[in-house]
Amino acid sequence: MSEFKAMLMDEAAIYRVLKRISHEIVEKNHGTDSLCIVGIKRRGVPLAKIISENIAEIEGKSVPTGTVDITFYRDDLKHISAEPVLGDTELGFDVTGKTVILVDDVLYTGRTARAAMEAIMKVGRAAAIRLAILIDRGHRELPIRGDFVGKNVPTSKSERISVKIPPIDDITAVELYG
Repeated sequence: MSEFKAMLMDEAAIYRVLKRISHEIVEKNHGTDSLCIVGIKRRGVPLAKIISENIAEIEGKSVPTGTVDITFYRDDLKHISAEPVLGDTELGFDVTGKTVILVDDVLYTGRTARAAMEAIMKVGRAAAIRLAILIDRGHRELPIRGDFVGKNVPTSKSERISVKIPPIDDITAVELYG
């Protein structure tokens, strides 16, 4: 078990960063037309919900928001079948022609983001896919970067970042373990 090293962000800092990311998304997209938000299960989902609520508050209109489960698209897990199955994806809207903002908690190797992009492309042809990340910790194995990054936290490979957010966790915090 790794040992607690530091609290990187408390609840107030996380909500401030998510508000800033929400403003950046609206600004770079020139509003909310053809915009949709997709949270990557697990902790990307509540973060996507907060960003979506922020955007609705900023712009006065809601943005389609959904979830994507990339479990069977991961290239670093044993394949259950030759053709991956998309699990528990709840979009409720067509991504074709839209700018999809994928939301996740931590960007590390880039494999989760790659799998999420593959899952999105399986359901429609988005005009663009952008990545919103709470924490970028480095150590990329794929040429993937966050378009909207809350905080860059250089880490060693032996360290671990833990994002905690309700309803999955009892507290809202970003912690470093090592």
